Amino acid sequence: MKPTLYILSLLAIICLSNTSTAQPLAGGRAFSLAVCDVNTARSWGYNSYGQLGDGTNTDSNIPVAVSSLTGVTSVACGDRHSLALKNTGTAWAWGDNSNGALGDGTNDNSLVPVQVSLITGLTAIAGGRYHSLALREDSTVWAWGFNGEGALGNGTYDNSNFPVPVSFLTGIVAIAAGTNFSLALKKDGTVWAWGFNDEGELGNGSNTHSNVPVQVTSAAGVIAIACGYFHSLALKDDGTVLAWGFNDNGQLGNGNYTNSNVPVPVSSLSGITAIAGGRFHSLAIKDDGTLMAWGRNNSGQLGTGNFTGSNTPVQVSSLTGITFIAAGEAHSLARKDDGTAWAWGSNGSGELGNGSNTASNLPVQVTTLCPVLTVTEVPEQQAVSVFPNPCNGRFTLTQTNEKGRVEIYNLLGKKVYQSEITGQGSEIDLTGQPRGIYFLNLYSGQKMHSVKLVIQ
Repeated sequence: MKPTLYILSLLAIICLSNTSTAQPLAGGRAFSLAVCDVNTARSWGYNSYGQLGDGTNTDSNIPVAVSSLTGVTSVACGDRHSLALKNTGTAWAWGDNSNGALGDGTNDNSLVPVQVSLITGLTAIAGGRYHSLALREDSTVWAWGFNGEGALGNGTYDNSNFPVPVSFLTGIVAIAAGTNFSLALKKDGTVWAWGFNDEGELGNGSNTHSNVPVQVTSAAGVIAIACGYFHSLALKDDGTVLAWGFNDNGQLGNGNYTNSNVPVPVSSLSGITAIAGGRFHSLAIKDDGTLMAWGRNNSGQLGTGNFTGSNTPVQVSSLTGITFIAAGEAHSLARKDDGTAWAWGSNGSGELGNGSNTASNLPVQVTTLCPVLTVTEVPEQQAVSVFPNPCNGRFTLTQTNEKGRVEIYNLLGKKVYQSEITGQGSEIDLTGQPRGIYFLNLYSGQKMHSVKLVIQ
């Protein structure tokens, strides 16, 4: 029987060991988070459990500063809790902690960020309903919080208020979390899942819960993953999208309303570079910077100017130059290439951040918000950057030092480029490579710096 409480957060996260890949926006249950370009965090919307992290329980329909957080590179949302990843490799959390989702060894709610206990060297975070995930630089996955259906993946059904390792998983490059279930992407392009499975969200051809990871059926060549309320999404290296799980509102995007416990292709989608899942809707960025959406639209979360749902992808109105997306319970978020953030959908608690509490079925700009961190921005001390990113295969690599060696790998770990470089700016041409996600490693002196590269 499905839980009756609402949710959510949930979006794709891509990273590798030693890779700095920003997750600059996140959406939860009627609240939102953003990372500023100065590596601080802002929040807005629903705040009854302190999930805005500003030391209060007061909702806000404009962005407020998350208390005492600096060096932030990524954020994630649960149902009523928030997470942040710092450039020190530590995770911080705040909000609802009744099931231990803050991971600080207690079950006490917190109105301000507290450090997640016991784990460091982290490269990615994800928030589910009442549980949380983290990816370490050794490519292992750790989990904490609610475990009633096995969402922690450690072979038990016992909650944990501190991080525990997910069983049998190594070589992981991305994580995502849904309602009491979790996903992980391996470097070989396969997807693994564990936890709640009544609607087939584990994608293994069954509807049986699992408290250890199981492989998603027929999902190969995957480069990104995302979770919704009870559905899952995967982006393939050919720019197409797969979906599985609950489909009562057409959130699988395959033209019907039938659940599927194995992956099915989303209809008429190609050239996709990023995906996100909300409660009962889904989002995808196309390689031309436009945005597609499908599923429930009762609050305008598809951004089409109406309130009519769709079981196939439709274009979000009036948005171009999109570089990042996130989806909340019934609202959607996007970052444009000019650093502005936009939102649409439900707004009863101010989750659109535009100074009102009125829902909008068209994108509106989040007001008084700092420029939002770019997806590929790296901490200042790494002193290396790639521009433009995403690119068409040609880009400029900039570094502080004048000498070094660059190696570029695809998501399956195959080296596709290597060169010695001199000077602080180097032009690199990868136009012969297929579209997808790559990882650029720069070896300079005794250090290695890595950046995620997207070829559109």
